[in-house]
Amino acid sequence: MDSAERIDRDIETLAGPDYTVSDEAIRRYAYTDAYRRTLDYFVRELESLGFEVDEDAVGTLVARNRPRGEPVFGVGSHCDSNRNGGRYDGTMGVVTALEVCRLNAERGLDLPLQLISFLEEEGSGFGQMLLGSRIVAQRVTEDDLRERFRSIDDGRSFWEHAADAGHAPDRWRECAHILDDLTGWIEMHIEQARVLQDTGNRIGLVTAIAGYVHADVVVHGRGDHAGATPMDFRLDPTLVLAETAIELERLANEAGQGTVGTIGEIEIDPGLINAIASEVRFSLDIRGPVEDAYGGVARDIAAFAERAATARGMTADYRERQTIPPTPMDVRIVDALEAAARTTGEPYMRMHSGAAHDTMCVADRVPTAMVFVPCKDGISHHPDEDADPADAALAAEIILNAIQALA
Repeated sequence: MDSAERIDRDIETLAGPDYTVSDEAIRRYAYTDAYRRTLDYFVRELESLGFEVDEDAVGTLVARNRPRGEPVFGVGSHCDSNRNGGRYDGTMGVVTALEVCRLNAERGLDLPLQLISFLEEEGSGFGQMLLGSRIVAQRVTEDDLRERFRSIDDGRSFWEHAADAGHAPDRWRECAHILDDLTGWIEMHIEQARVLQDTGNRIGLVTAIAGYVHADVVVHGRGDHAGATPMDFRLDPTLVLAETAIELERLANEAGQGTVGTIGEIEIDPGLINAIASEVRFSLDIRGPVEDAYGGVARDIAAFAERAATARGMTADYRERQTIPPTPMDVRIVDALEAAARTTGEPYMRMHSGAAHDTMCVADRVPTAMVFVPCKDGISHHPDEDADPADAALAAEIILNAIQALA
């Protein structure tokens, strides 16, 4: 059985009914039975290769073929899913990392490796993206884990769920030690866009992961009757929303350099067909690999919304939720990946990642890189998500050869 066949077998198995809590999509997240069975699948496969397998204090999977304290090169991703997920996002990255470990053993290379499958990358269990890797990077507080981060399903705290699953959340600070011995890190992931497909490339070598600003704008208008109020007497906050959406598109295009922006959430109060809204809240997601570019868009769109509201006799408040800077990849590792990709004769390109990944947190302490493979029509976070195991097999070959060169 070759690499593509093994990867396909792994993916098909993990798309089965034992590995998801829904028959409508791949849906698995921290501390569910389906997630536990998924981890156990990787445990069995890695132990068959002679890896020592463990979990950190909250449940991130760690497997290595060297004793602790010895240097190892890290590979992996996450195997939790979006709540409306497909079978490839995250999971294919862990499966490809597993295949790198298999090839390393079969070819007698004996490269020192550590595979990590991070907990809760998607945030499906507790509404917190990159949670496992943020814990490893110590980007959370104990109060977050004890109180603020709560289950979407039952409202209980992350701390309670972790303890009930047999973990030791009181030792969460020790999670940082899983990166102690890493000399480098490579994560493989489906692209989640259609750049590779549309350019005819099988491999994407990520040079940076986009930073982002998440924010909200709340426009305060005046609630009135939709029929009885003349047009020139209205203070309708949805008009400010409409103007801001168009201006966001203009600003992002003008900024260039990979900058993108969208309004993904809209809440209208009272939200009735026959009422003029009294208030509108809309979200802003503004991203890019160049901080000055996307940061400038965030500042400009906040000022625009306030001016647009004032011009119509209303007010607008801009409230930032979170900002994360871009994460550059390590030049040495990217160059090694490119050299390995070039020898395959297959088409590849350098690119940035618009989506967030666990690698952003690993990069705090370890030289990192990422490899993308195409996903059909760019579809992700949906049951129709599709990717080719042969592309993942090619990625595994490139990653293994790059690690060997770096060693």
